Amino acid sequence: MPVTAVGFDLDDTLAVTERPRDELLADATDAVGAPALSRDEYLDAHGRHLGSETRRPIFADLLSEEGDVSPDELTEAYRTAILDALEPLEGVTDLFETLRRDYRVGVLTNGPVVAQRGKLAELGWDGRFDAAVVTGELDAGKPDRRAFEALCAELDSSPNETVYVGDDPEMDVRGAKDAGLLAVQVLYSNGPEPEPAADAYVERDALVATLPDVLASL
Repeated sequence: MPVTAVGFDLDDTLAVTERPRDELLADATDAVGAPALSRDEYLDAHGRHLGSETRRPIFADLLSEEGDVSPDELTEAYRTAILDALEPLEGVTDLFETLRRDYRVGVLTNGPVVAQRGKLAELGWDGRFDAAVVTGELDAGKPDRRAFEALCAELDSSPNETVYVGDDPEMDVRGAKDAGLLAVQVLYSNGPEPEPAADAYVERDALVATLPDVLASL
């Protein structure tokens, strides 16, 4: 069947942080006097709270109850660090408009509602998509098929007519494929290895220029 809709991952696909996330986490903990936290510790806690409203439950998991720093303080410090460092891919906003001439276009992003919708607002992307789905508003996050089904429902498209574009082999590629979507993996230096299950690949630096042709070939 012809492709009628395109969904995107957000972080590391459409927008990147100017500095590594572990450095931003260190900045946030330093700013509020919290104990040092590793990126792996954060990601483990993040995965347990994909349905949360904010990052507070994540940091509540990671901070000692006897500590002097509250999860709310660290949540705000990390949110500020991320937003200050967030940058969209050059030309990607124009890409949305180009694609919307031929497809319904959406975003499906894992994470707390306030954090992820805050990113969309900071990037000026409110209203740029036909659907914007944050897993904090759902019963399940990627790679669970229910997250992709929610995206398709918002885009009014069937899975086999929908392409999902993202960088993560498990969350984005295999998750989309298991839910019946086509998958385009975004590749970049020091990023994940190409996932054999992907239907196509695009280099992140060339995504704006090459994705329309890739979609047309599927």
